[in-house]
Amino acid sequence: MPTGRLAGAVPLRPPAAALGAPDVALAERLFAGLRAGTGDRGGITRASYGPGEAFAHALVRQEALSLGLEVHTDAASNLYMTLRGRTAEPGLMIGSHLDSVPCGGNFDGAAGVLMGLSVVSGYLRAGVVPPRDITVMAIRAEESAWFNASYIGSRAAFGLLDPSELDAVVRSDDGRSLGEHVRAVGGDPAALRARSASLDPARIGLFIEPHIEQGPFLIARDAPVGIVTGIRGSFRHRRAACIGAYAHSGATPRTLRQDAVSAIAALVVGLNELWRRLEDAGEDLTVTVGQIATDPAEHAFSKVAGRVDFSLDVRSQSDDTLRDVRTSLYRLAADIAAEYRVGFDFGPLTDSRPAVMDAGVVAGLAGTAQALGIAAPLMACGAGHDAAVFANLGIPTGMLFIRNQNGSHNPDEAMDIADFAAAAAILSRFCLSCEGSRP
Repeated sequence: MPTGRLAGAVPLRPPAAALGAPDVALAERLFAGLRAGTGDRGGITRASYGPGEAFAHALVRQEALSLGLEVHTDAASNLYMTLRGRTAEPGLMIGSHLDSVPCGGNFDGAAGVLMGLSVVSGYLRAGVVPPRDITVMAIRAEESAWFNASYIGSRAAFGLLDPSELDAVVRSDDGRSLGEHVRAVGGDPAALRARSASLDPARIGLFIEPHIEQGPFLIARDAPVGIVTGIRGSFRHRRAACIGAYAHSGATPRTLRQDAVSAIAALVVGLNELWRRLEDAGEDLTVTVGQIATDPAEHAFSKVAGRVDFSLDVRSQSDDTLRDVRTSLYRLAADIAAEYRVGFDFGPLTDSRPAVMDAGVVAGLAGTAQALGIAAPLMACGAGHDAAVFANLGIPTGMLFIRNQNGSHNPDEAMDIADFAAAAAILSRFCLSCEGSRP
């Protein structure tokens, strides 16, 4: 990518609304192809560095070649598809991921990649040459459900992947290492071990990630598009456990029990009380215990449970809040452990930094939406996205959310193509207006 920065401000010279209208039919056709090629048990499965993700990358790569775009991949097998503009400096990037969670939906991530292709295809059909090079990036391995690590593809592109992850991080369904999977799809683990970077933050003008919304905000606001102001960071204990002692349910009095179920219940109640207090004080926070289970090999109706396995996912837009909640979590766990005579093993910690979207990009997208008469409220983002990596490297970054009923990460994702078209119209107009460079 060329050097420089884009102003990311309100459009300088808005073109006519119909000029280079996005090729929504292309997106519809590719969505259908993705569904047909990666359908699984009523949903969609595109495992990171697996057959489904590979199918999706091959599908969009072929479409890019048919459009005459310049196409290449990097050491992590991220895919870059470039339309040359009137000048190369600085370039624009539009991107998202193509992998999915197991038995997920067809639109999560893929909507961003297909929107980028629909925008550049619209320019080509109309004979419009954009002011800057535009690269559509299909990013590998965004979904941490597969490798227990966040933003693998985007971090690898900037040389930020820790070399140890190539061996230590394994895929959840087959136990094979990340490095093995990268090699299997034609990537270059040796280059990743050397922290070879294919992207330089200084050479990216701005990055936009379109994505379906994953919650109910836009449905409640009756708006087709949202403009993201920031992405929550997180800390996560994916494989935590409370260890007590198994005992007879009728013969062991409360004062002598080491009841893991009672202890974990106290932890969940305590965390929810902490969340309520911080929320009442105006802090941004979510706390989720998404998995909780006794051991089916040992639990029984008439036994005090000696072990409970659980997960914990804490998110906030504030680094300070995340730090304070971590401190409070461990203090609360120590108090409960003493009271219930149990131990807590929180296991490995994974985390991600909060990311703030560029104010100029947010203003530019909002002004473009207003000029087109499209309702596009500002909103926070509760889920993690590759855009966070770009933003935290100082790259002017923005996100467009597309209204989507029934949430995401499930087979019932329900994005309306008319809402996709509205978001694509905003993106197309905005990209044609990006002619200034940041000082």
